[in-house]
Amino acid sequence: MNKQQRLLRRKLLCIAAPLLLLVVAFYGIAYGSVSLSLQEIWTVFTASGPPAHEKIVMNLRVPRVLVGMLTGACLAAAGALLQGVMKNPLADPGIIGVSAGGGLAAIMAMIVFPQLSYLLPALAFLGALITSVIIYGLAWNKGASPLKIILAGVAINALLGAMTNGLMVTYSDRVQAVLPWLAGGLSGRSWHHLQFMAPYAITGLALSVLAIKPANLLLLGDDAAKLLGQKVEVQRLLLILLSSLLAGAAVSVAGLVGFVGLVVPHAIRLLAGEDYRFLLPLSIVGGAALVVLADTIARSWFDPIELPVGILLAGLGAPFFLFLLKKRGIV
Repeated sequence: MNKQQRLLRRKLLCIAAPLLLLVVAFYGIAYGSVSLSLQEIWTVFTASGPPAHEKIVMNLRVPRVLVGMLTGACLAAAGALLQGVMKNPLADPGIIGVSAGGGLAAIMAMIVFPQLSYLLPALAFLGALITSVIIYGLAWNKGASPLKIILAGVAINALLGAMTNGLMVTYSDRVQAVLPWLAGGLSGRSWHHLQFMAPYAITGLALSVLAIKPANLLLLGDDAAKLLGQKVEVQRLLLILLSSLLAGAAVSVAGLVGFVGLVVPHAIRLLAGEDYRFLLPLSIVGGAALVVLADTIARSWFDPIELPVGILLAGLGAPFFLFLLKKRGIV
């Protein structure tokens, strides 16, 4: 594919991706145990619809769709940044321990210190942040190479998983409340959840725009970036911390949803290439669309059972990720 064809494809993707997100959002609002037509949804937004429809749309589905969008956008952005910074296709908040750190902090808030539940997003971010600093510190030896960070992250991820299981055994009488959260899901998410998640998620996504230039420079390699006057280690640490903020915001509300940060950036790379000017925005939109679509399918296709979206994403994401790896010649 020549440069002109690649540019045309990227422009088409930039047009198609937002349109896809709008279609998926409408699908999420319209379909469920009670399906609504476009006209019925319109009457709700114009305040002329029946109270039952207004409750379904405004109190249940719209906030859930918005939370799903922010969750998918944060996870996909975090995955795209980590994969670029570490030059590793397996880098993902769930694999290197960042999500596990935020998850452990959130679980402690829910079952050990329930009086702190109102601080859940802040605590999840703090847990992810501390985990990132520990991983970076363990990997540091006159510099922190991507390989060292991955190895340290996998080890910390295993340790945090053991600590989480230990907490669940110790507080077995309270564990029932966090099981849906561990599976990853958006059931019952409301305007309240959106309100305390949004500041962290929007801040992280806004900062990710500023990360496009340093992420592109790091793709050139450490030596080349240093020759261009870049402080490679500082930039790598800042991008990892930004990924922690994004992962913590998603984990605090949606639980341990996996594969979004792994699969979406891979799929976008196949279509748009490595340039973060296109990769990051398209990953954000693609992640938002994927989570909303998967959540709608999980709650409407298996009626009367509502399947946690994390389970559905894992079931679909694992084989799709293997397909992407095969297509890229990695396996």
